[in-house]
Amino acid sequence: MSTLSPGLRPPPVRPAAAAAAPEPPAARFRLSPADRGVLWLYLLTRISLWITAHFARWLFPAQSGVREAAPVLAPFQHWDANHYLHLARDGYFPAGAGPGASGWDNREAFFPGYPLLLRAVHTVVPDWTAAGLLISFVAGAVAVLALARIARAYLPEEGAGHRTAVLFLLSPCAVFLAAGYTEALFLAFALPAWLAAMKHRWALAAVLTTFGTAVRVSGLFLAAAIGLLFLLSARAGRHWRSAGWTLLPALPPAAYSWYLHAHTGDWMAWKHAQERGWYRTFHPPWEAWANTWTGAFGGTQSTGYAFMFQAELAAMVVGLALVALLVRRRRWPEAVYVALSLWALGTSYWYTSVPRATLLWWPLWIGLAALSLRRPWFRTAYLCVAAPVTTLVALTFLTGRWAG
Repeated sequence: MSTLSPGLRPPPVRPAAAAAAPEPPAARFRLSPADRGVLWLYLLTRISLWITAHFARWLFPAQSGVREAAPVLAPFQHWDANHYLHLARDGYFPAGAGPGASGWDNREAFFPGYPLLLRAVHTVVPDWTAAGLLISFVAGAVAVLALARIARAYLPEEGAGHRTAVLFLLSPCAVFLAAGYTEALFLAFALPAWLAAMKHRWALAAVLTTFGTAVRVSGLFLAAAIGLLFLLSARAGRHWRSAGWTLLPALPPAAYSWYLHAHTGDWMAWKHAQERGWYRTFHPPWEAWANTWTGAFGGTQSTGYAFMFQAELAAMVVGLALVALLVRRRRWPEAVYVALSLWALGTSYWYTSVPRATLLWWPLWIGLAALSLRRPWFRTAYLCVAAPVTTLVALTFLTGRWAG
């Protein structure tokens, strides 16, 4: 008897002949009624978020007493979005500046995939912020469609894809899928890559993962998971001739490290920039937990920052529980992906951006969808908790207050 939970059940393994049979190219891009329903849901949630952003610039001005609302796109011009804008506009080392210069913003901490695409889209869309929002809008549609298809492959219940998309798009940090951040673009590569790997299209999975590693270091975690999935499939009788493709995703990080070394003499300049700017120096996991706990409950931070540290702790607990469940259900590739993400985020001075990272853990949303399909009360409970938290995080970001 299988030990796998129905909610995390892998798709059935096809016979070798069926696995080799190519899928008609047109079928890969054809939208089913279920796909169209997911895209309509995506569009409606985008409209809802844009309405929230519109009212936020009127009701929560940056300064009291102002008589005009902020510009239309001002709610999205915060934090990392500005880093990517400066990178796309000025490059990594403008006018010879670099690490050690006065006021240096540690921009080399950010991988080049998103800034390069932003610069390209800017040639068509003159406004930088609008160009970033367009990237996230298109990429988010691709990502949520791929997520729904993955969910339908894992879950037998009717409406599994739609349910997964609902929980994902109304998740607490969903605002970052619409902002000029890398989450939507990364998922637009990562989720189709995983879908391709599930169907043993290793070349396509490797190429998509390679684009993902150009966008975020998380792409390397995805590459490790797909590599393990390949090994498990090969052990089950798959062909080994595609093994070389699993090395392709290492090229963008290697090329970026070479570029940074040529300008700074430091092969790990991107990592050292993260350490300088975001306290990502290595600390044992228990020290990182203790430091975050102090920030959350020790009275050392203002109430707003304390709340964010509390959210970091909660997200870490969710991630650890997810890894434990995946290991228990023998979902080794997914467990490796989430575990590597947690290790990278959980070994800094304190936790930063763990809630935002939950967007990248697709097994979480599929597992929650499975639970809600079998326990109808869970969907109601989830939405009752997620709706106010999602709104709060969105307003925190859209009004320029820190939201990690």
